[in-house]
Amino acid sequence: MNRSPSAAQREAVREAARWYAQLSSGTVSAEDQASWQRWHDSDPLHRQAWQRMQAVSHSFAGLPGRIAASTLLGSGNSRRQVLYGLAMLLGGGVLGTLGWRSDTRRQWYADYRSGVGERRAVRLVDGSQMLLDTDSAVDVDFDMQQRRVLLHRGQVLITTARDDAARPFRVDTRHGSVLALGTRFTVSVDDHGSEVAVLEKAVEVSVQPIERLRLHAGQRVAFGPAGIGSLRSNDAAVAAWEQGSVIAVDTPLQTLLAQLARYRPGVLNCDPAVAQMKISGAFPITDTELALTALQSAFPLTVQRRTRYWVTVVARP
Repeated sequence: MNRSPSAAQREAVREAARWYAQLSSGTVSAEDQASWQRWHDSDPLHRQAWQRMQAVSHSFAGLPGRIAASTLLGSGNSRRQVLYGLAMLLGGGVLGTLGWRSDTRRQWYADYRSGVGERRAVRLVDGSQMLLDTDSAVDVDFDMQQRRVLLHRGQVLITTARDDAARPFRVDTRHGSVLALGTRFTVSVDDHGSEVAVLEKAVEVSVQPIERLRLHAGQRVAFGPAGIGSLRSNDAAVAAWEQGSVIAVDTPLQTLLAQLARYRPGVLNCDPAVAQMKISGAFPITDTELALTALQSAFPLTVQRRTRYWVTVVARP
């Protein structure tokens, strides 16, 4: 999409970059956190800009070398200056001027987005239902021949409606395409690959070169650069996010924390010594602090908080 950010959006990105640098500097006071919260809550543009700043560290890996070098290798740059400069680079029109269209830029201007920790329900023009999971971005392209959803980031749950014109309904990711066959299903995408899980009826997955696989209710499969993986059965964790939970069944602690981290700002990690501890239970995604409290109560673990945005789980002393 080619829309340029408005002056208000640019200013919000500048302010978000300053706050991001401040909160990442390691010298954050309670007054700083309260001031940031007031700024964040005062304007929807502020909230959108802050969500974008959270993607900075992930987006940096994809920056062209010369851009990265000019941002980070300036002599005397402090950590705060580096973060601010990188945030501004991603936030402004510089990338477009240089002719590099990043995934981050496309996601920022997607038709529908959800924030970190948000689940967003959308009714499409044909009556189909789309539920966006946390930190997701999609474009929707309906015309006379097709109904198409392009999933840039995150996860969606689709419930298709009957179409009088019999147009096919597809969900596309960077890794392939999912054709709905009168169905209810989820599709997710990240940097490593995509996955589809069928809740009702069937879908057909296709990747290039031509490779196709039909799935029925209760089945899921991953697909990506290596093609389509092996069929697996759905488990209790599939689509649990629709009901507001992450479900773990003998799940390594580091895997569970990575899932919970998608629903909260900042860093959530664990000490390597407890990374492989097996965890079972249901943990709320609508209140990740409650989830961490439950984790600490049920297992020999302690939650350490350097700040609200830097949390580490360690073994209980």
